[in-house]
Amino acid sequence: MLVLIGIGLAAGFITAISPCVLPVLPIIFAGGATGSRRKPFAIIAGLVLSFSAFTLFGVWLLKRLGLPEDLLRDIAIVLLFLVATTLLFPKVEEIVQRPFLRLSRAPAGDLGGGLLLGASLGLVFVPCAGPVLAAITVVGATQDVGARSVVLTFAYAIGAAVPMLLVAYGGRAGMNALRPHAHRIRQVLGVVVGLTALAIALNVDRHFQTAVPGYTEALQDKVEQSDRAQSELRTLRGNTREQAASSSLRDFGEAPEVAGLTNWINAGPLTFRKLRGKVVLVDFWTYSCINCLRTLPHVKAWDRTYRDRGLVVLGVHAPEFAFEHVPTNVRGAVRRLGIRYPVALDNDFATWNAFQNQYWPAKYLIDRRGHLRYFHFGEGEYDTTEARIRTLLGESAEMLPVANRISDRTPRAPLTPETYLGYERLARFAQDTVTEDRFAEYRFPNRELRDSELAYDGRWLVTGEEIVAGLDSRLRLRFTARKVHLVLGGNGTVRVLLDGKVARVVRVRGSRLYTLLSLPELRNGLLELRFDPGVRGYAFTFG
Repeated sequence: MLVLIGIGLAAGFITAISPCVLPVLPIIFAGGATGSRRKPFAIIAGLVLSFSAFTLFGVWLLKRLGLPEDLLRDIAIVLLFLVATTLLFPKVEEIVQRPFLRLSRAPAGDLGGGLLLGASLGLVFVPCAGPVLAAITVVGATQDVGARSVVLTFAYAIGAAVPMLLVAYGGRAGMNALRPHAHRIRQVLGVVVGLTALAIALNVDRHFQTAVPGYTEALQDKVEQSDRAQSELRTLRGNTREQAASSSLRDFGEAPEVAGLTNWINAGPLTFRKLRGKVVLVDFWTYSCINCLRTLPHVKAWDRTYRDRGLVVLGVHAPEFAFEHVPTNVRGAVRRLGIRYPVALDNDFATWNAFQNQYWPAKYLIDRRGHLRYFHFGEGEYDTTEARIRTLLGESAEMLPVANRISDRTPRAPLTPETYLGYERLARFAQDTVTEDRFAEYRFPNRELRDSELAYDGRWLVTGEEIVAGLDSRLRLRFTARKVHLVLGGNGTVRVLLDGKVARVVRVRGSRLYTLLSLPELRNGLLELRFDPGVRGYAFTFG
């Protein structure tokens, strides 16, 4: 049990310093800035209690009461707007706090107000999905809640609460330092809380989370993917190692219906209601994502093998870059990639949000009754996914040969992480600054680049999500990989140099993913690219 607690605390702490927690930090900061010194503790206690209770029992309770599953979240958002109003208008705060006067000796019901704010945050706090949270979600969804799952959930929530408590106290320290301007600061904080609540209500926070690089992913994997952690989580779920790899399936309830899908390719508009009686594999992807492209041979093989036995593959194209919103670009990619199953555009991320998805690629399996039975994020586990497809198809698949004879090309060695070139997600940049949204001159630094560092030289236009080459535009990157891919756009050529020697010339014709290097083995090297004017660059990926 102590090991399980340690895993939960570590995973929660990593979550609290990850991009997923960023949307709730302004509210925690603002809440801690007002009231007594006990209020930050009250906020965090409310968040831990509500998050833990709702994660484990919320869905079960709402179903038993016949209430919509998003009711509590909607109530929480209303309460956050109420908190914003109390910061803007002290008279409203007095009215709201009166019910808590009997519950607390703190001035103006301060402790009760903190608990209420924290409880609201616990219902809208959406941590980064990882094995620990997945295990908690599974036991909660299947109502298989025991003492170990309760302990793990509270440990996870407490681990996440520690950094957030520091943020709340930071708000209090900031308010003390600016006490002469306290009234004005309260109003500013009220506006911040209101805007944050609006972002959460409109699901803008999820787009923001996906836009921020996953800078804690490696640390999360190291903690949650360790052999000991996996063993503890399998025990929690009641699985042995052999059972975890079997085709046993859980029932997560009725799958959310598709929403907002447009520009259907290879089929007319579909809904899960129309597809009752079929097994449906939903694949969230985007055509310039190398991780998605590596899974496509497997998905296409499943479609070919099992289509006549009752499987329908639905590709939900959720764009990462602006050019991926364009229907003609997606149609061209579908044709070029040889995809025969239905694909639809989810440009407004409506279906993405309905599934509460946060990954490219992500796969969800829905049975003949329309119930969600299995999901997998990222690459790999192809044998397991196919085993689950065959189980859901039942007798219709028993006599068929297994489709998945394709080698698993998921990279296992440490690689240079995905590297974006626009200033919104620019990381590991060797130079001091970039000039945003206008052409400027750059010079390579007078030192060797460190691992995974990037630098520009010559004339470049750097925008939020892309770079556009001017005269004598060059780029250098120190990488570790066997394959180097880059999303490029425009028309022209890119000369590729490896450790100072010309490796090849890439001809750019339109916006898509291009392979720059394909080496016989993994290596560390210095990549230099020399661009024709007008050629655009978006993001590197590595294999």
